[in-house]
Amino acid sequence: MNRLYITVALLLSGLIFLAGCSGKMRYPSYYTLNLPAPPDPPATEDAKATVAIREFSAPAYLRRGTIVFKTSPESVGFYQYQRWAVDPCDFVTDAMRDRLSATGLFAHVKRYDGRPDAEYLVTGRLERFEEIDYEGRVKVVVAISAQMIKVDTGATVWTKTVTKVGNVEKRDVSAVVSAMSNTMDGALQELLTPLPAEKSPTAALKRN
Repeated sequence: MNRLYITVALLLSGLIFLAGCSGKMRYPSYYTLNLPAPPDPPATEDAKATVAIREFSAPAYLRRGTIVFKTSPESVGFYQYQRWAVDPCDFVTDAMRDRLSATGLFAHVKRYDGRPDAEYLVTGRLERFEEIDYEGRVKVVVAISAQMIKVDTGATVWTKTVTKVGNVEKRDVSAVVSAMSNTMDGALQELLTPLPAEKSPTAALKRN
């Protein structure tokens, strides 16, 4: 009988311990960028070109799903419980698609699906996308490079690289994400403004 009481007491103690541990567990918080919707494309009859956008690439450390911070140029840190709800490369690819559509220069803009049915192909890379915790106040940096080639010739018709830095208003993750949203929006606007007229697909098509 005493052995039974001891066994029951041990089981109850274990359950109480597990209940206490479960009450202290932290679960990840998920964040996404919040960019303003691009404007409706202007009405035009010249838009005939079709464009496909290959998924943007990025350094491996930016694709782990966690929000990245740096305390020096050489160090890379990851928030343990703050994660991206959407892969940043997926987000940038879709944002580029929407903004290229909004220029009104193209009849159709889509994500690249492996089929050679577009006249132009956009490729790009998210070079930097992180919180900076050195050189004074907390900042964020977004760097994007992209290029557009004519599929049948392989000729580059447009290429550009942009780096934007934004200040963080206060020291918390929500403020960091908000600054990243604003900085990403500015980087995309600068990347696509302007598409050089002498190299734009519309001008190239008119010359052909």
